[in-house]
This record gives sequence, structure tokens and C-alpha cells, in this order.
Amino acid sequence: MSTDTQTLDIPKVSAYLEKHLDGFEGPLEVSKFQAGQSNPTFLLKTPSRNYVLRRKPPGVLLKSAHAVDREFRVQRALADTDVPVAKMHLLCEDDDVIGSAFYIMDHVNGRNFMDPRMPELDNAARGGVIDEMNRVLAALHDVDIDAVGLSDYGPPGNYYERQVARWTKQYRASETEVLPDMDRLIERLTQSIPADDGQRTLVHGDYRIDNMMFEKDGTKCLAILDWELSTIGHPYADLAAVIMQWQMPAGTEGRGFGGVDRKALGVPSDEEFIARYCERRGLKGIDNFGFYLAFCFFRMAGIIQGVLKRALDGNASNPERAMKVGAYVPVFAANGLKALERE
Repeated sequence: MSTDTQTLDIPKVSAYLEKHLDGFEGPLEVSKFQAGQSNPTFLLKTPSRNYVLRRKPPGVLLKSAHAVDREFRVQRALADTDVPVAKMHLLCEDDDVIGSAFYIMDHVNGRNFMDPRMPELDNAARGGVIDEMNRVLAALHDVDIDAVGLSDYGPPGNYYERQVARWTKQYRASETEVLPDMDRLIERLTQSIPADDGQRTLVHGDYRIDNMMFEKDGTKCLAILDWELSTIGHPYADLAAVIMQWQMPAGTEGRGFGGVDRKALGVPSDEEFIARYCERRGLKGIDNFGFYLAFCFFRMAGIIQGVLKRALDGNASNPERAMKVGAYVPVFAANGLKALERE
């Protein structure tokens, strides 16, 4: 079985789609998206329309990681809700086709912002995109999980207790060196998990602006991407993930607002973004936000540690970028400890 994450067996893919995807007609051209670090993703071009293929990486993987079947399920379930997603076409779990499971969805023809400063936009458009990001997040957390058939998409119980345990285990499984800040962060999070407040919603797990597609000439979100970490959990984890990303350095690597005058850009402060979210969801406010923010720094450190380990093992989707991303693990750990001091 091939362990190549950079290419696809085009004849095999084409033959499979001709048999299983209604309306598919070649010839087929394939190119790989370079942005993602987890599940290799490819653009499939045909004369009549374009698709996206997202596959599980080949090779030996951490248990529960890279579950493309879950990505497919959740996006298909959201098709008729206020949460924008790409149209799902088919899921193939037969490893004999290309070496690992994959699914096919529509290609969303929009624009993606890798830098939240969005230098190509004016203040009105920039503020509009951020507000749309806020609206979609509130809509995601208001989805009736019973009505869309996702009530069993995640286990019951305290979400943070479960997640801290899961990501501690994943981090230890991919640990490449001892990081004292990460060890301290794990210990402090474990000791300060909030009591369950009864909120049980769909969560994306990696909600940030570069995982969204917007209209090419407007501010409307066309689709949320990369649902690999989605589950049934607690909504503040997604909200804190946005705020976490914004604490990072500005630029294509950090993709944050660190050192940026947001008001001059027409972008809300952390507090304004949180307040607008609470208003949309009918919440009075959020206590102990520092815990949720620290949790997100911790989880991201665990994710990128896995990316680094796959790069060192030769299984990374984009090896060069994976090594760069992996260098941020100590930064996220340190920021997680700092976040715990926040109100």
C-alpha cells in the first residue's frame, strides 16, 4: 500500500467515480491543496464541474484521528440548516481504492482569508466578514442536534474533562521532547475543569477564519471547512478558539492580531466579539473565560505536536510546513498558562 500523501492514483479515482458518482464524467485533473496539515485534500477538475476529495492519510495513525467518515456525516447532516457547508456526494471506506478512506464533496468557489487582517478589504468589508464569522458560529451552536440526527455524534458527560484527557493522551503519544510548560498546563487544566453547565451543542473543534469560504465579492460565508475535530461538546470551546487565534502574532504564520490596532481596521475587540456572540445566543455573559482560552491553546499544542510527529515519521501532508508549524508547540503551551490568569 502506498504511503504517498502528495498524489492520487488518478485512473483508480476516475474509475471509481464513474461507477459511483451520479453525473461524473472525465477526463479528470487532480491537484493537491497545500494549506491543510491533517487529511490530504485534492481538487478534482472535470469539464462540467469541480469536486474536492478529502482522504485519510495512509500509514499507521493515532486511534480516533483523521476520521473522514465523521467529517462526511456531520456536513451531510447540516445540509438544510443555517450552517453553511459544502454539498456532500459520497463516502468510500474501501482502502483498496486509493489506500485509505475518502469522501467527495462539491468544490466551493469562493475566497479564503489566511490572514484575519484581510489587507485586501476595506474596513466595512473586514468588519462584515468578522461579524459573519460570529453569526455563523452562533448558528452552529443553535443547531438542534436531535432534529439533524447528531445527538449521538459525541458521548455524554463533561466535554472538557473528556477533551483534556483525550488530548493529553494524543500529546503523549506524539511527544518528541519534554516541554515543562506543556506539562504544567496539562496539570493545571486537569485541576480546574468547570462543572458541567448543561450546554450540549455541536462544536466544530477548529473554528477560525482560514477554515471558512466566503463570497468572492461579498461577506457571506459559503461553507465552513475542516470538520475533523467536530463533536458534540461545549460551545465556548469554539468561541475561545477564535479568541485564541487572535492572540497569535500577525502574519501568515501566526495568523493573529498580535500587535495590531484592530479598531483602525474596523475589527472588534475580543470583548466585543464575545458580547455579540452572547447577544445572538441570548446569553448574559461568560464566566471563567480564561479556562476556555487556555484549553484551546492546549488543544492546539496537542494538534501541532501530532503534525510535527507525522513530519518526523514521514507521514505529513505537507512536510516542510509541518516542521515550521511544529515549532509553535512551546508558544501555545506558554500562552495557555498565561490565559489561565485571565478573567
